[in-house]
Amino acid sequence: MLKWVLPLALTVVIVAFLPALRTTAGAEAIQFIFTSDAHYGLRRTEFRGQTNVDSRTVNRAMVAQMNGLPHEVGPIDFIVEGGDIANREEGEGPSAIQPAALSWAQFENDYFRGLALTTRTGAKSPLYVVPGNHDLSNAVGFYKTMTPAVDKSAMVSIFNLMMRPHVARTSATFNPAADIVNYSNDLGGVHFMFLTLWPDSRVRDWMDRDLRSVPASTPAVVFVHDQPDVEAKHFRNPNGAHVLSATDKFENLLADVFADGPTIETPSLIEQGVLEAFLRRHPNVVAYFHGNSNWNEFYDWKGPDRSITLHVFRVDSPSKGAVSTWDETQLSFQVATIDPGRQTLTVRECLWNADPAHPPGPIAWGSAATVPLTLSAPDDHPGLWQHRTIR
Repeated sequence: MLKWVLPLALTVVIVAFLPALRTTAGAEAIQFIFTSDAHYGLRRTEFRGQTNVDSRTVNRAMVAQMNGLPHEVGPIDFIVEGGDIANREEGEGPSAIQPAALSWAQFENDYFRGLALTTRTGAKSPLYVVPGNHDLSNAVGFYKTMTPAVDKSAMVSIFNLMMRPHVARTSATFNPAADIVNYSNDLGGVHFMFLTLWPDSRVRDWMDRDLRSVPASTPAVVFVHDQPDVEAKHFRNPNGAHVLSATDKFENLLADVFADGPTIETPSLIEQGVLEAFLRRHPNVVAYFHGNSNWNEFYDWKGPDRSITLHVFRVDSPSKGAVSTWDETQLSFQVATIDPGRQTLTVRECLWNADPAHPPGPIAWGSAATVPLTLSAPDDHPGLWQHRTIR
């Protein structure tokens, strides 16, 4: 049950079809879906023969494809949404993006009510959510015009659903600086951590405490919105009074003032270095799932000092994919399988719209990779993880 407490040169193999994975005899596989960046409020230029298609239509189509997965891969233990549920409500007048309150209501209906996946016991598969930068911007404000200027609806709902506070927050009582969405879940000998935006100093303090609750040998998997090489603009403005400014363009979403320089064009090397040092102290953090940049990729993050190797899995967006916006056959989410017996994690790219002319077409499989969950620490490479690719 949830505990409400408060690194790879990866070769990619393209496969046309990949059925349910076989696991070690007697071991119950753990299987989950990862998606991110639903961006309710946006519109796609084209989708399945239609033009100017609203993101709700696209998200509903993806959920329908998810619901068909058990016929191919078996039960699903949980689903994770990696944030940016509500697009930032920028603009005013007829061209304004819809308010976060409406976006959250649509997401809640389409995902929480629309997903029909079940676990191996027949229970409804839980949906876990972490916030993205757009969700947070709607709650704290932005340096461009938004309508309304602040709408905490999505963040309030994420906090209440995921953190289960004794006293539910409202838009009047929710404090973005104090009401942080960090929680964890143990399943099948793996520690899953769900974090707000990026591991800044506030989140790392929570992670330190949380990781002390499990043995150091327990593999930990992180779900968070931002990539490890976090964007400078998400930090607090280092200039003047640290306020939101159309000149500086910092978004004031993370706890820390940006330390690398006065502009958002400066790489976040100091902050990344601190995260690298933190992960060196916690080598059982074996995998990192994120959205934000919106394409499917399996890669290694070694940190600016190149002292670690973190297995990272970047996922596509149904609404604003860097590739799938222009080629809808590349729309994808990820299906991950953990084999407790072999202590491996396999992540597969699920191409859910491979045949747009004949929806809903069959699921197709793109790239796939397997990494171990057991630590291998040779004397000359402490803390590094070995890897292999599925064939």
